[in-house]
Amino acid sequence: MKNNIFIYIAIMTAVTYGIRVIPLTLIRKPITSRFIKSFLYYVPYVTLAVMTFPAIMDATQSPIAGLVALILGIVAAWLGAGLLPVSVICCLTVFLLEWFLV
Repeated sequence: MKNNIFIYIAIMTAVTYGIRVIPLTLIRKPITSRFIKSFLYYVPYVTLAVMTFPAIMDATQSPIAGLVALILGIVAAWLGAGLLPVSVICCLTVFLLEWFLV
């Protein structure tokens, strides 16, 4: 059993190292493709969204409160509110909905 753990760690190390080193060794010229540049530009935002949105729904006692807070937060951000007002609006929304509905 102990030997398997070391094999697993070695495989994980090789995969992680490969993912980070292979692009550096294979891509030597600047990227000129507009599609690839735009794809790489949005990867961090998509990754953050994929990690954040499920947590928004699961962080509250009621998924409906999380969904309403998410919608109000999107609307507030769309209308130009900053990070602090958006987070206050979302927190107050969840607090009030869970206070009165649950």
